[in-house]
Amino acid sequence: MDLDLVEISPNASPPVCKIIDYKKFLYEQKRKQKEMKSKQVKVVLKEIRFGPNTDEHDFQFKLKHAIKFLSEGAKLKAFVFFKGRSIIYKDRGEILLLKFAQELEEYGVLEKMPELMGKKMTIIINPKKK
Repeated sequence: MDLDLVEISPNASPPVCKIIDYKKFLYEQKRKQKEMKSKQVKVVLKEIRFGPNTDEHDFQFKLKHAIKFLSEGAKLKAFVFFKGRSIIYKDRGEILLLKFAQELEEYGVLEKMPELMGKKMTIIINPKKK
């Protein structure tokens, strides 16, 4: 009859087998996996970079971009990059990031507080659920 004996669940006691067309079985498995993959939500991470001495106009400009990213449903990573001796302005960087998070309060939720890792101080903001 051109059918095959296929082991469906080998861990069961006793193991479960079916008499089916193996090629058709493989095709259906691939189709199910493809369908499951298409239903997954991909998390997009957008980055915004500041300097410790970022001016108000630049701050507002980047804020508009951040609002756009969060409204599209993307995660946002904002960081202050300290170049050379600017590392002495750690407090300015932290104030800048906290102000940024406060401005975005109605669009997203702060995932973690500002954290210094090497020459970068970083925050992550998740979009609010609609």
